[in-house]
Amino acid sequence: MLENSFNQLVEEIRNQLKPDEQFTLTLDSEQSQFTRFNHAKVRQTGSVNDGNLQLVLMHNQRSSYREFPFTGDFENDRRTAAHAIAALREEVAQLPENPYLVLPAGNNTSREVHTGQLLNPEAVVSALLPVVTDLDFTGIYAAGSVIRAYADSVGQKHWFATDSYSLDYSLFTPDGQAVKGTLAGSDWDSEAYQARIEESRSQLSRMAQPPKSIQRGQYRTYLAPAALAELASMLSWGGISESSHQQGGSCFSAMRRGEKKLSPKFTLKENFKSGLVPRFNELGEIAPLELSLIESGELINMLTSSRTAKEYGLEANGASESEGLRSPEILPGDLDHDRILQALDTGLYLSNLHYLNWSDRPTGRITGMTRYACFWVENGEIVAPIENLRFDDSLYQFWGENLIALTNFQEFVPEVGTYGHRNLGGVHVPGMLVENFTYTL
Repeated sequence: MLENSFNQLVEEIRNQLKPDEQFTLTLDSEQSQFTRFNHAKVRQTGSVNDGNLQLVLMHNQRSSYREFPFTGDFENDRRTAAHAIAALREEVAQLPENPYLVLPAGNNTSREVHTGQLLNPEAVVSALLPVVTDLDFTGIYAAGSVIRAYADSVGQKHWFATDSYSLDYSLFTPDGQAVKGTLAGSDWDSEAYQARIEESRSQLSRMAQPPKSIQRGQYRTYLAPAALAELASMLSWGGISESSHQQGGSCFSAMRRGEKKLSPKFTLKENFKSGLVPRFNELGEIAPLELSLIESGELINMLTSSRTAKEYGLEANGASESEGLRSPEILPGDLDHDRILQALDTGLYLSNLHYLNWSDRPTGRITGMTRYACFWVENGEIVAPIENLRFDDSLYQFWGENLIALTNFQEFVPEVGTYGHRNLGGVHVPGMLVENFTYTL
């Protein structure tokens, strides 16, 4: 019904356009259940049925947009769209020309519907809480159907719908130390949930020990997949962006100039084969199923939007307007799970990071903090949890000459944000062992 209503609205908007006007229409919609837990008890639960449309009107090399709710009631949405078009016509006429405005073009169409096996809303509490009744379990479970759709004035149309869930939780010791975990997918797996909780429970027992103070310096460090995912996410902040490179702000400009390389063990790509996120962007362009970005330490591509391509005379590769990662994957290596502590020998085991930022983006320097279950390891044995540390290091070091190994397994670390709407996707990453990771505080 929602798809039919969207298609009707698209045709109505097309009929209202003047011959020299163009438009794009994007939809974010969801039917989700949210359950919030604290101290292993339900503190809040409910459902959300929401939809938001963004209409962009283009005329005479000018554009502006309006956002308004998508109710699925055609008459109501038609009237709202008509008011938006009238307001946009007045506004666009007063704006300056945009020489890099990209008009919709092409004949791309797609339709993807991914159904899953989610927990029945009435079964969420009985599925989650019995495993954690003896723990201080806090978190949010979100599940349901998420829709992304696109249409424009040249006839392109895309519909993407997926069933998915995410569980973002923490376990706490009596003195406030915590272990964090996530689980996500399209099919609920009770065995995977229990295994993840048992892993967190084991880490939590170690967190009860007094924390060890670590002096600033350089240490051999293992970064678990969740920690590596945080580092990879920084590349969406102007790191792998072609526009950022052209403006002198990309961390990979030195690689583009042939001055630096990363380790041959390191490969990064966009991989849409999992179907977790739509391949189409804000202009209805479809990204390749796979796009190599860094291959065996060599820079192959940067993410290039059509706007950047128009401004700098380049070829676009289906990137979004923000030129950020949408479905990233770091390929695994050869380090076995059972050999992680042995290979680390003496150093730091980091389960999570937070508060990351660029300290010097053109040189690839990233700063941030350790968080949750992070430990000091001696002779291949976990000795004690650590007090929080600040790190500041360059990706040319930890993904370059100091990269010892990547694990031979990957984990999917999901996007769990729900601000405004449920986020889609995540990153597939292995764990990473590095030499001389730099801690400054």
